[in-house]
Amino acid sequence: SDLEGAPLDPPPVKLPALADAARTQGRYFGAAVRAEQLRQSAELRGAVLRDCQVLTPEIHLKWNALEWRKGEFNFAPVDDLLDFSQRHGMQVRGHTLLWDQGTPDWARQEMLHHRDWSLMSGHLERVLKRYGERITEWDVINEPIDTQGGAGGLRRNVFHRAFGPSYIERTLEEARALAPRAHLVVNDYGFEYDNPVDQARRKAIVALARRLRASGTPLDGIGVQAHLDLSKGPLAVEGLRDMTRQLVDLGLEITITELDVKEAGFHDAAAARDQKVADETRRYLETMLVFPQVRGVVTWGLSDRHSWLSEPPQRQYADAPPNRGLPYDIDYRPKAMHQALSEALRLNA
Repeated sequence: SDLEGAPLDPPPVKLPALADAARTQGRYFGAAVRAEQLRQSAELRGAVLRDCQVLTPEIHLKWNALEWRKGEFNFAPVDDLLDFSQRHGMQVRGHTLLWDQGTPDWARQEMLHHRDWSLMSGHLERVLKRYGERITEWDVINEPIDTQGGAGGLRRNVFHRAFGPSYIERTLEEARALAPRAHLVVNDYGFEYDNPVDQARRKAIVALARRLRASGTPLDGIGVQAHLDLSKGPLAVEGLRDMTRQLVDLGLEITITELDVKEAGFHDAAAARDQKVADETRRYLETMLVFPQVRGVVTWGLSDRHSWLSEPPQRQYADAPPNRGLPYDIDYRPKAMHQALSEALRLNA
């Protein structure tokens, strides 16, 4: 279960560490990882130890990873990640307590047939009693909004279908009771561009946050995933700032939780592709980091070797080369995006 592996060679390049850059502004930098990737790759461990203050378990804390079959639990990968993090002075982000697509089939069936909230309470209690002290920031609910489903801006996910819209309030109340000192977050995507869907989604997340604050529901922050996409046109700089201003005016903090960049095409030389990715990253961070309430930036992976953008269904066609949307390439060489992150994280809010 030890993720340390063999001793590390020093990194070949003297890089400015992203953790150091973030620290200058009182923020953190982190990345999503899997325990088995850390175990298998000395390069990944080296990059993580240099750049990260925070690790997000990409899958290990999702309900279907913890309890694929009812009553059979797999906590080992989370425990391994926590041990590794604590040994190196890092934190783990709690991703995620509730997510429609991360819910095991047996729980989904039970919810829809019995509508028994004790199933939800039992899950929240099991996870937060075990990890609520050691993990201090939680994506309590992942992806609750949907502007095209006719449910008042909420996604008609399994929890909404079983328990109605108040599942959000109930879950946040219980999370606060179980982990009173934790920073509780609602995490979602699709805010970045000037198209009708993203515009509506920006409105919807503000409306949800406003509703929760007005009812006194425990909520400390909003997670913005920031899956950037070069095919979607220029960033909605004003729209993003307007959304963020409204959220921070409600007293909420912001975490950028899943940053990466999906390329629009693969035909240019690597250097040109990397420059486009870096420019988009820089523009996005310059838009968001004017707000001191942004507490941290997490990328969805650290190296292109482990990126969901190179896997189906995100992968653009069967023999597409790896997407180059993370700070390191598949051989753990830092790219222009690493430099863009390093520079943007040092900007004064």
